[in-house]
Amino acid sequence: MVRSTFYEESATPINAQAEARVAQAFHIAGIVALVLAGIIVFLSLTYIPSMFTVYEGLDLVINIVLFIAPVLALVGMFFLFRHFKRKKNVSYDYTFVADEVRITKVFNGKSRKYQRTLAASQMLKIGYVERDSFRRTLEGVRDKKAVYLTPNREPAEGKMFIYILYSSSIEKTLYVMECRQQMLEYIVLAAGRSKFETQ
Repeated sequence: MVRSTFYEESATPINAQAEARVAQAFHIAGIVALVLAGIIVFLSLTYIPSMFTVYEGLDLVINIVLFIAPVLALVGMFFLFRHFKRKKNVSYDYTFVADEVRITKVFNGKSRKYQRTLAASQMLKIGYVERDSFRRTLEGVRDKKAVYLTPNREPAEGKMFIYILYSSSIEKTLYVMECRQQMLEYIVLAAGRSKFETQ
């Protein structure tokens, strides 16, 4: 029987303020790079045509390349800064509803990207990461890697790391979440207490 319980919580970076500042710095640096690229392109509208009267042949090609190269470099820097920005101040939202956990990745508190849904019926094992059962379960997973659905490597105050061994139609995957006791209780109740490892 599917329960109608609804519960939400988030795993945010422990140093969220510092990460937000770094993300903002990358954002500003990216905008500056894009503006500089725009200025160069604007200047090129008058400068490049005049090159055709001053240079010819190989000299013309070299000068055009030298003029365009900084634009490409600055645009590349914009995308590089954007990539680094998305690595900072990342959090995860967990929504428990209809006997499943829906997980979304949140970038800088703004853009969201759906990650996955963990149905309670397909959870094989649930437990605490700091217990021996996590190590034993990890050894039994073929690729020997847990998928962390949290930005932290230590749980925030009042939270804990739990693991869920999950079976999809393709493979078994070990997920790690950072949540409060209440979220764990909802998951265990939905999946069945027999799947909860206390050791």
